[in-house]
Amino acid sequence: MEAIRTHGAGVGMEEVAVAAGTSKTAVYRHFRDRTGLYVAVCESVARVLTDQIRRATDRALADGAGPRAAVIAGIDAYLRLIESDVEVYRFVVHRPLLDGADPVADLVTVIGDHVASVITAYLPAAAAPRIWGHAVVGMVRGAADDWLARPDGTTRAELAARLTDLAWTGLSGLGSA
Repeated sequence: MEAIRTHGAGVGMEEVAVAAGTSKTAVYRHFRDRTGLYVAVCESVARVLTDQIRRATDRALADGAGPRAAVIAGIDAYLRLIESDVEVYRFVVHRPLLDGADPVADLVTVIGDHVASVITAYLPAAAAPRIWGHAVVGMVRGAADDWLARPDGTTRAELAARLTDLAWTGLSGLGSA
């Protein structure tokens, strides 16, 4: 991943080899092609991201701060990771053409399902929690992509607060649905 951080999302296999201190041939033994590298990076990012989001939301809920605090904690954890590793994030979201399953779609599913489980636990009257969980994830991902692509001075904390305000306006109404 160091090669991605140094050379950007368009990193080549030669640059990966140099960063790893090995030959391009050795890199191709581990990753059949750039798609293999992409899948491996996605799997690594998915583990880190889902762990950070779960820990952040679980911590907020365990502290008794309530579901709104869990929403902002989860959004902030996502934004913190992409802000701290912009090129790796860009590498992951700008995927090459894949023959198999899309690892980013799998990641979005895992995160969306986690958000849905929090909605179910804290807003038990809410209908269709899976839809709402995935809607929140899509909103955050879309806004985060724009935030990185077109910086306007908005800080991570400001973006997290704004996204939480928007999400919470809808989510809080689900409790009485």
